[in-house]
Amino acid sequence: MEKTWRWFGKNDTITLDMLRQIGVEGIVTALYEVPPGEIWTYDTIIDLKNHIESNGLNWTVVESLPVAEEIKYGDITRDQLIENYKISIENLGKAGIKTICYNFMPAIDWVRTDLERKLQDGTYTLYFDKIRYAYFDCFILNRDGAEKDYTPEEIEKVYQLDKVISCDEVDSLIDTIIVRTQNFIHRKISDPNTNPVEEFRKIIDKYKGIDKNKLRHNMSYFLNNVIPIAEKYGVKLAVHPDDPPFPVFGLPRIVSNEEDIEFILNMVDSKNNGLTLCTGSLSAGEHNNLPDLARKFVNHVFFAHLRSTEILPNGDFVEASHLGGRGKIIEVIRILEKHDRSIPLRVDHGKLMLDDINKKHNPGYSFYGRMLALGQVEGMMAVVRNELDNKTI
Repeated sequence: MEKTWRWFGKNDTITLDMLRQIGVEGIVTALYEVPPGEIWTYDTIIDLKNHIESNGLNWTVVESLPVAEEIKYGDITRDQLIENYKISIENLGKAGIKTICYNFMPAIDWVRTDLERKLQDGTYTLYFDKIRYAYFDCFILNRDGAEKDYTPEEIEKVYQLDKVISCDEVDSLIDTIIVRTQNFIHRKISDPNTNPVEEFRKIIDKYKGIDKNKLRHNMSYFLNNVIPIAEKYGVKLAVHPDDPPFPVFGLPRIVSNEEDIEFILNMVDSKNNGLTLCTGSLSAGEHNNLPDLARKFVNHVFFAHLRSTEILPNGDFVEASHLGGRGKIIEVIRILEKHDRSIPLRVDHGKLMLDDINKKHNPGYSFYGRMLALGQVEGMMAVVRNELDNKTI
């Protein structure tokens, strides 16, 4: 597998020279300055590709070419937006960039309630607190019918939290869920002159009447339009699983489990229609067994995100060490390495540690934490390759 790294462009404080020195082989990046729905021009793509190559690396994967919300909820403008997407695929293919990671998560990409949960060793990690998430849903977002999505025991805890939560904690929860986790991945929920909660409500409102079947229908419409262009230019589309892999804020989720993935791969029978296997996102659902999923879908895995989570008895989950947790990364590596294709992988997220703690890295994307994770993953890869060489697996 090819070792890659998510890099946030020329303004990223983590430089390409730093990445080359720690053994990174390929770059995963995007034109983050281009709003969703707009065309990625060939010249802009080539400019960034040349910059990466001038630093001795390759632009291996696009993460991501974002699917506009209007495509997901089926707005009357979707046909034009899909045409724009097809042009962007064509331009990427002509530029020699052949793998696109994308997602079909409505309204919000990923959800955490704490971006700096302190661990016993003094490092920090990402955390999902189910009761604080429910508090945001019921008391801050004030979503109609939200309480029906939780057990009576959970609602009681939410009401108890409401009695003691501070204004600063409320502001932090808003900032964590719909500002900091979204603003660096194409989807700017808010700007300084808007109310982020109101802006988020407006986006969610667009999905009224959109259930799982309708969202699947809209995804099928999208894929059936864009896959032929991907085939023509040799570009592989790799859908990213939902994070977390269960419904949030009353929104449907359609890439959360084995049945979902199989359904999507059958939407369009094409060797260019595939999966980003994210061991972190999928392992946050108790219903998912990552080695089983890797084994079943290995022929359709075009890209791998390697991280892990641990689900706690109260329904919370925490991002775990790459050596532990439910992701079972070494078992997944065994399955992927036995395959006869070179699959790009990147260590996904990393602990906040050392002097990165006071730096302004994007949440989950610290330097030292990911460098530690890369070393751990390289070690696992070396073990697996030795096993393969000696035919012990």
